[in-house]
Amino acid sequence: MTRQRLPIGIQSFKRLRETNSYYVDKTALIHDLVERGDHWFLSRPRRFGKSLLLDTIGALFAGQETLFRGLDIHEHWDWSVTHPVVRLSFDRTYDSPQEIERNLNTQLDLIEHAAELQAICSAGAAPDRFQSLLYHLRHKTGQEVVVLVDEYDKPILDALKDPDQARANREYLRGLYGIIKGSAEHVRFVFVTGVSMFSKINLFSDLNNLEDISLAPHFATICGYTDRDLDTVFVPEMEGLDRAAIRTWYNGYNWLGKERLYNPFDVLLFLRNRTFKPYWFRTGSPQFLFETLQAKSINPRDLEGCFTDESLIAKFDVNDISAEALLFQTGYLTITDEKQEGHRTFYRLDYPNQEVKLSLNDALLSHLNPTKRVPSEEGGILRNLLVANDFEAFAETLRAYLASIPYQWSSSGNLNHYEAWYAGLLHMGLRTIGVDVRSEESSSRGRADMTVLTGGQVFIFEFKMVNTSDGTEIALKNALAQIRKRGYTEKYKDRKEPIHLIAIACGRDIRNLLDIRAEPAALP
Repeated sequence: MTRQRLPIGIQSFKRLRETNSYYVDKTALIHDLVERGDHWFLSRPRRFGKSLLLDTIGALFAGQETLFRGLDIHEHWDWSVTHPVVRLSFDRTYDSPQEIERNLNTQLDLIEHAAELQAICSAGAAPDRFQSLLYHLRHKTGQEVVVLVDEYDKPILDALKDPDQARANREYLRGLYGIIKGSAEHVRFVFVTGVSMFSKINLFSDLNNLEDISLAPHFATICGYTDRDLDTVFVPEMEGLDRAAIRTWYNGYNWLGKERLYNPFDVLLFLRNRTFKPYWFRTGSPQFLFETLQAKSINPRDLEGCFTDESLIAKFDVNDISAEALLFQTGYLTITDEKQEGHRTFYRLDYPNQEVKLSLNDALLSHLNPTKRVPSEEGGILRNLLVANDFEAFAETLRAYLASIPYQWSSSGNLNHYEAWYAGLLHMGLRTIGVDVRSEESSSRGRADMTVLTGGQVFIFEFKMVNTSDGTEIALKNALAQIRKRGYTEKYKDRKEPIHLIAIACGRDIRNLLDIRAEPAALP
């Protein structure tokens, strides 16, 4: 195979094909989509290939046959029939419904001009113009219209910090999308894409015939790259690269299909630069995510490996945004397991890959204290002190680390909640450098607060909160006794590695570490 151009930033199917760029053929799935129905909805995180998918569908219905030669769909499509295509994209920042209206009018101007309809389409409000455009395109061409909507939710997501503004933008869009269903006799095919899975009741009540394929196993790979894609399409680029490391760093997204997926943006940037970096993560700013976690007093550690109800992760409402839905739909968590309990379906969520695991924890700690040094440096120091078994220096470093972070996350007065907060801060610090950290792993008699596996050693932590320093010694003794009594070490003895029991006492009033006690586990 000869090397081709890496299609970095290319969202035009025509440009991609005419510039001899690599293309992962999704047209077999597109053909299935068209054959199975005509009103579809897909949610995927940013930069996952949604825009290119829509442009490919548009080129297909427009009859651009030469672009599809050599692809799966070419021999299965009737090229003698073409359809007019209306594509709307909300890819800018919208401060108000008026701003949406202005931008939409501009888009309609361009579509009407290209179709030579500017003299006959109605003037006035953009939704009225949209309705008129569908009518006149249908009657001018004799063919039903294909409607493609990209980033349908961006005007709402941009305004989430201002719920009143978000609701106003949502109401405007609901009226606009309702035009599509009201013009059903003029419409052949509809595909709407975005990041979030907004409730049909709130946003699509007037377009309630959309079928959501976001978690449909058959269409799970309609966006993104699979391992097979990397090992076939991109073979000329893979020489000399660590294939297992690529998989660890970037693979792992799952929407209930048989194969896990890579974000195309990560793969393309990595193949060009040949260096592991958080390419996708750096293109977004998850500040609203952090603010939501803080407002809801949610410890991010508790979201790793959590089971959540199917209906919860598919819900994204201006008035009620769950942390699980926000993290899943924006791509910071993905589905790692599925189980049935009666008639209900539950999903286990966790980080999709190393990129997100490292970057999200680093960014979260930076958000908590933007004046402190790079969180990964702090995590590296803590990790090295553990490996050296220098527990006194570890305690002093951890104390300074905890003191540097304002206690602003948890408003709960529950002592167990405080324990989880301090454990979570250490957990996040070690996560920034890729340490294997396991929170609340179960044994037959309980759950250890945290276990760290690094440097060929095992460290089992138990955190205890005390009201005053007078109770420190008792708290440390009780914590060590709890680790021994509940057999937290048993599952690690087969590793034949040194095991350390570490008790940490934190003060509720001073809100920091009071003391630490470490001892080796007894040999069997």
